[in-house]
Amino acid sequence: MKEPYTAGQITVVPANEATWADVDAVFGAADAGRCRCQRYKVMGWIWRDSTQEERTASLRAQTACDQPGAPATSGLIAYADDEPAGWVAVEPRTAYPKYRSSRIPWAGRTEDPDDHDVWAVTCMVVRKGYRGRGLTYHLAEATIGYARERGARALEAYPMNTQPGKTITWGELSVGPRQAFEDAGFKEITHPTARRYVMRLDF
Repeated sequence: MKEPYTAGQITVVPANEATWADVDAVFGAADAGRCRCQRYKVMGWIWRDSTQEERTASLRAQTACDQPGAPATSGLIAYADDEPAGWVAVEPRTAYPKYRSSRIPWAGRTEDPDDHDVWAVTCMVVRKGYRGRGLTYHLAEATIGYARERGARALEAYPMNTQPGKTITWGELSVGPRQAFEDAGFKEITHPTARRYVMRLDF
């Protein structure tokens, strides 16, 4: 088993400062490569109602990759030993229209869904070959400074709790593991389903 990544081995940059080739390499061809981080953005009943070409074009436009001067992007890219290794989606919560009808963020809450000052972490992807070394912990930590520096009043995540003996597919963990956000300082707000949590940091 390889050792966990240290902070010195990881560099995290806004996706607009990365190349499209690097972003594309992280997403690969499995579940993340098909969804392209559009699950909570595409119109229609499910993200598969859109085409692969549409989702790819949307991701490229949203990230504004290859455009270091772009005013906004939709996530961060992590490099491990200078190789593109991970992605985390972090934007104002209002950037995810399908969250408005999702039970996860709102169960037991009176939060205003139109509050632009609350940001959300909705997706994590770790490239095949870089998994199992704690990269999600570095990604969760990186979202905090990024959101705060861009004016967020609070930052939310909707992670999954992993349990010993319970089989979890990689696609299920796209929301990130609860422990990574807890270690980064997020606090549990609600526990809307057996395995999903709402966690939050107020700045």
